[in-house]
Amino acid sequence: MTWQRLCSLSELKEGGLAKLALDGVWIMVARAGDRIAAFPPHCPHMAEPLEESGVCDGETLTCTKHVWQWDLRTGEAIGLAEKPLALYPTECRGEDVWIDFDDELTYEHD
Repeated sequence: MTWQRLCSLSELKEGGLAKLALDGVWIMVARAGDRIAAFPPHCPHMAEPLEESGVCDGETLTCTKHVWQWDLRTGEAIGLAEKPLALYPTECRGEDVWIDFDDELTYEHD
């Protein structure tokens, strides 16, 4: 595992999404309380940019383009979604968010 500091917890809005770069790779980050989820910046369905169409509601992420949803704790698909959300392992260390970033997570799109 290659753990790297991603950002400070204060940079992430409660219930919001942020698009951050790490080593030249864009990563979406969602915050629900002290739980942080980090994932690729595009929907696994049709590569819709989640900074434009993603909505975080508690521990659920919705891509409003085609109403696909995921559980941000596990990445599991909810409802209409047919593919899971790829998640990077994250942890909070004090006021900093750390991510296990060995390789960029990507999807194969139909």
